[in-house]
Amino acid sequence: MPPTPPPLHPPSYTHGALPDVLPSVLASMGRPVAGPGALALPPSRSAVVVLLDGLGERLLRRRAGHAPYLRSLLGSNPTLASGFPATTATSTVSLATGLPPGEHGILGYQSLIPETGAVFDHLSWEGGPDPLRWQPRQTVFERAAASGIPVATIGLPRFAGSGLTVAALRGGSFIGAASLGAGVRAAVTFVRAHPGALVYLYWGDIDKAGHELGCASTKWTTMLEEADAHLRRLAEQLPGDTALHVTADHGMVDVAFADRIDLAADAELAAGIRATGGEPRAPHLYCTPGAADDVAATWAARFGDNALVRTRDRAISEGWFGSTAADNRARIGDVVVAFAADRAVEDSRTSKPVLLTLLGMHGSMTPDEVEVPLLTHPAAVA
Repeated sequence: MPPTPPPLHPPSYTHGALPDVLPSVLASMGRPVAGPGALALPPSRSAVVVLLDGLGERLLRRRAGHAPYLRSLLGSNPTLASGFPATTATSTVSLATGLPPGEHGILGYQSLIPETGAVFDHLSWEGGPDPLRWQPRQTVFERAAASGIPVATIGLPRFAGSGLTVAALRGGSFIGAASLGAGVRAAVTFVRAHPGALVYLYWGDIDKAGHELGCASTKWTTMLEEADAHLRRLAEQLPGDTALHVTADHGMVDVAFADRIDLAADAELAAGIRATGGEPRAPHLYCTPGAADDVAATWAARFGDNALVRTRDRAISEGWFGSTAADNRARIGDVVVAFAADRAVEDSRTSKPVLLTLLGMHGSMTPDEVEVPLLTHPAAVA
């Protein structure tokens, strides 16, 4: 009897996903410059969209008692799919472009540059290509700004001009904010000065706590409580015609160190692989010529029900990345893997040492990683 398939399936990009958020927000403002929007949102003149890195829908519901303001918005809010892989770089660009990963081409934390064979990470962008060439698709912010909508993106000052910022958030002005409180003040100031504005505010401390200490940690809960208090103040201080929308880029699971495999110490799994990308829970395996089928068979046999293992063509045909542009196919691993909740594969030969110490992980297709909320505090006056 064949093994029972793992409880994993590719996220849907057609029934409520991160790419739908900004077009729907602009449509709710009466400015459908990025399309009509797939989500029915209450009307407003201006809007602030907040992305809390790592705040998965299921994590929020488990800790809702620590987030009274966000809990008050849960109600019948839509649950969105972040996409695959469920990770910050990919999800940020999906949100910002209104496109699935296969179309915008940011296909994981790490990616191989087909022209050079080098692997770089999208967050630091060290050794990476020109971000305008790597991600040339127009952003929703660019479309909005070109149509006359005042646009601002708010994040840590060090993000200004970074590769990922240029790739994902170009369009409008960038405002540096060293704390969430400062970001809230900047958002309020901008919408008060610019009626009809679209503001995007990013904050990453929830994700940071989860990575370092686990998403079941006291620190994670503390960061949620702090974000909840700041967002309540934001909602109270916004003009009455401004809506607040809160979402996330992915959730998280804790993976015990005993449940991880290091490719550096596993010759069987490492055979036929010339480079790895993606994430430990959603690796892209770039194979030596002719080795992809053997690599896929070896990994499938090793992990059984604990993973989905697919060749590039099959992953694309099954919709893992949504519709996929021809010029992005070579960025995808010859073999792509999605792990169940208790597995990860790392490579100590190439990974940054700090990444090997992280407890919380994300990237795969489990509901804890893929499902994200969209919470709306509607405008009092449309």
